[in-house]
Amino acid sequence: MITVVGIGADGWAGLSPSSRAAVEAAEVLIGAARQLELIPGFTGERIAWPSPLLPALPGLIEAHAARAVCVLASGDPMFFGVGSTLVRLLGPEKLRVLPHLSSLSLACARLGWPVEQVEVVSLVGRPLATVNAAVSPGRRLIVLSADGGGPDQVASLLTARGYGASGMTVLSDLGSDAESRRDGVAARWPHSASPALNVIGVECAADPGTRPLALVPGLPDEAFEHDGQLTKREVRAVSLSRLAPLPGELLWDVGAGAGSIAIEWMRMHPSCTAVAVEGRADRGERIRRNAETLGVPGLRVVDGTAPAALAGLPAPDAVFVGGGVTVPGVVEACWTALRPGGRLVANAVTLESEAVVARWYGRLGGDLVRLSVQRASPVGGFTGWRAMMPVTVWSVVKESGIAGMAVEELGTAGTAVEELGTAGTAVEELGTADMAVEEPAGEGSEAAGPAAGGPVVRAPAGDGDLS
Repeated sequence: MITVVGIGADGWAGLSPSSRAAVEAAEVLIGAARQLELIPGFTGERIAWPSPLLPALPGLIEAHAARAVCVLASGDPMFFGVGSTLVRLLGPEKLRVLPHLSSLSLACARLGWPVEQVEVVSLVGRPLATVNAAVSPGRRLIVLSADGGGPDQVASLLTARGYGASGMTVLSDLGSDAESRRDGVAARWPHSASPALNVIGVECAADPGTRPLALVPGLPDEAFEHDGQLTKREVRAVSLSRLAPLPGELLWDVGAGAGSIAIEWMRMHPSCTAVAVEGRADRGERIRRNAETLGVPGLRVVDGTAPAALAGLPAPDAVFVGGGVTVPGVVEACWTALRPGGRLVANAVTLESEAVVARWYGRLGGDLVRLSVQRASPVGGFTGWRAMMPVTVWSVVKESGIAGMAVEELGTAGTAVEELGTAGTAVEELGTADMAVEEPAGEGSEAAGPAAGGPVVRAPAGDGDLS
């Protein structure tokens, strides 16, 4: 049994009697060097965390398995802390956790903010761009900074994103005699450096002209950098509704184009993850930039062409096939890998890809919908409707009873194409067998259509313990 004791910047004086007793009973005391210095008179062995920690942690714990071990953690060990890491490694039955006040509780107490009404973003071991997904007008954030440069970086990010009017409060060394507070506005942040142990309170305020981005599916097309390979917002919203993201689930976005489906999937909940598979390297880099801009830098991008690029990926809870429907083996590989209860959604624009989708629909069932979107645009001195290309959306749930169905029984995705005599019409630029559509972009990964106007949609069917 390992005891994990939360400790604050006030050190030994701030520990409860039970936490003090746990430290005094230990033979081995493990923690950050600054935490070990807060414990006076300890006669056992003191071990500072190695760097990097995670690869060395199993061996370190194993080496002292026969001894009484106490681990020191900042604040609440289960709040972005090493306690959570040890639970994953050892299991909860092998740990005894004695929490201290978390930095979140202390910060909200100083600011007078209800804890349940703030959103927490940790930058300890995470990219700065993680903040982007949390920023919206009127929202209160507590940002757990990785070091003394965190406040300057957050202020710069907010200003660049059109939230320079946001108020910022930096609370440093919370709970210690050296506790300090600095206030300012992001666009005019006056403090060049902060103590290393700090948290940042942000009251988000949008600058004039800033257009907030909602968390519901269907972000504006202009929110994404793209080369035309973009699932337009109306089709994207429908596709995501059928993918039905749930917290903690994994999506494969196959033929990802600009990565819009994977990015919006991850924006639905912080625990949602995604893998974007894209055959063109330039588009892969564009996906990475979009993911950072829209606050999901953890999106995994695989540079390669399906189905080969799918090998070895973790089994998905949902799959979106936006490009490569007609490539033999793509739909088969996605369906085989999909977990029972998972959802597969495939979009088709061309006759060839529609034929493949129709064949799979005939075999597996599901739901087949054709979307027709029209947008208002100038016609001389008047306004008329300009139609986008119709998009066929096939969605199906992999029920547990058919999870083991042989792929051979379903036929191959290439068969329908061969019947049309178009099997050899692969367009190399798109990495799929779908024909490129000139107005204004090919299917590839994403459906085409004009960029402006209003839609009409018709559907006929810890605390930073490791610092």
